[in-house]
Amino acid sequence: MIEIKRALISVSDKKGIIEFAKTLIKYKIEILSTGGTAKLFADNNIPVIEVSDYTGFPEMLDGRVKTLHPKIHGGILGKRDDENHLQTMAKSNIPLIDLVVVNLYPFETTISKENCPLSEAIENIDIGGPAMIRSSAKNYNGVAIVTDAADYKLIEDALRQNNGSLDLDLRLSLAKKAFEHTAKYDSAISNYLNGLDINKNITYPNKLNLAFNKKVDLRYGENPHQSASFYVDEISNKGSLASFQQLQGKELSYNNLNDADTAWECVKSFKLPSCVIVKHANPCGVGSSKDLFDAYKKAFLTDPTSAFGGIIASNVSLDKNTASQIITQFVEVVIAPSYDTESLKIFESKPNIRLLKVSLDNSFNAFELKKIGGGLLVQSPDNFNIDINHCKVVSKLKPNEEQIADMLFAWRVAKYVKSNAIVFCKNNQTIGIGAGQMSRVDSTKIASIKARNANLDLTNSVVASDAFFPFRDGIDVIAAAGANCVIQPGGSLRDEEVISAADDLGLVMLFTGYRHFRH
Repeated sequence: MIEIKRALISVSDKKGIIEFAKTLIKYKIEILSTGGTAKLFADNNIPVIEVSDYTGFPEMLDGRVKTLHPKIHGGILGKRDDENHLQTMAKSNIPLIDLVVVNLYPFETTISKENCPLSEAIENIDIGGPAMIRSSAKNYNGVAIVTDAADYKLIEDALRQNNGSLDLDLRLSLAKKAFEHTAKYDSAISNYLNGLDINKNITYPNKLNLAFNKKVDLRYGENPHQSASFYVDEISNKGSLASFQQLQGKELSYNNLNDADTAWECVKSFKLPSCVIVKHANPCGVGSSKDLFDAYKKAFLTDPTSAFGGIIASNVSLDKNTASQIITQFVEVVIAPSYDTESLKIFESKPNIRLLKVSLDNSFNAFELKKIGGGLLVQSPDNFNIDINHCKVVSKLKPNEEQIADMLFAWRVAKYVKSNAIVFCKNNQTIGIGAGQMSRVDSTKIASIKARNANLDLTNSVVASDAFFPFRDGIDVIAAAGANCVIQPGGSLRDEEVISAADDLGLVMLFTGYRHFRH
């Protein structure tokens, strides 16, 4: 145990700090603080000694130099069990500092602002803060370091239980967290500066440093004999799956979250109330309607067999009627931005269903990452959505408004289906999906077979292909199945052959000029 007699507080984010300081005063702990924080304490009648008064040296260089002083770092780094250290500190009039509370300049928030100037980014690189954090964490045997406002209550409880002292286990735990904090902070700065080329931003830094925080240990990995955990990027967008709150259900597995991410990203892309059902990382049914219950029925009817044990995502609040229908099938995970009270009561009857609540936000992460042997693939997200006015009608027949709407719906779904992807749609409903085949014609055949197996009529349906048709054989299968429109990127050496096939078979064909491979 160490008795806390003196605390140094220097925080950029001042949330909760007044209440925390008042707790320290209760235990007669002397508080040292820097400019803005010291003024806040003084304004709230909290006894405080400003660091510049404590060191006898004023803040200088526009605040760049405040705590970089022997009286600060000597008081933090001095060993409590080393007589030479203690004698040296006494001769130099350096008292011990037992508790350091620091959070850093908001560098990541600053650089996330659009068109953030380099000069502003540089001024938000904290120097004194990381130095104090590292000094304190290194000397955890004698100092407690707090870098997270969420830990204020932890400290308050420990002080109360130990009559103003903090034990070694707690100090070591805080030190580990502190070094993780500075490592992440330095990584953000390194990535940013390595992404600059003579003051001109380039997309990918020469060295990429990553820092993720563990959110939860998972039930298991891809298979039960594999272990797994889920790590979160602290600056991921608020509408990403990483922000989920689990309301009920069993522990999540690796596959649950992998599939849930596909379902959530897909359903977010629709404006009408929509439902997406995913199985093995592929949508097996998607539906949109003015009513969520109707959207769910459309999605489910696409492929009831594959929907068994699937992941269901909704882009609107989940209601009683839809919940009543969902629980009649076996489902692993349900995701929605919110749930009404009645729907939650209904799901209580199926306590193993994992209910995830995620805020709805259409922003994308800056990068997508994929680990391969000995390396990491990094790319920008596939956040491109086509404008129908930029598409080219290449067939003799022209599409009507209803066909255009269905093609845009089908194209949006195809973006989230593993390549080679073929998606039959009609009236805001998928009615046949072929995914992940080595040849496009096989995906086309599978999609039409699945539609027949689900007793769905492909007459006058539309088809989206995530990449070009290399031969006309896929067009022949589409026409034989009953579809009358095709939307695809184009770009094949045999485009003329494929367009001619569409004209011979009486199909409308649009070229988007963009593909959507997903691997």
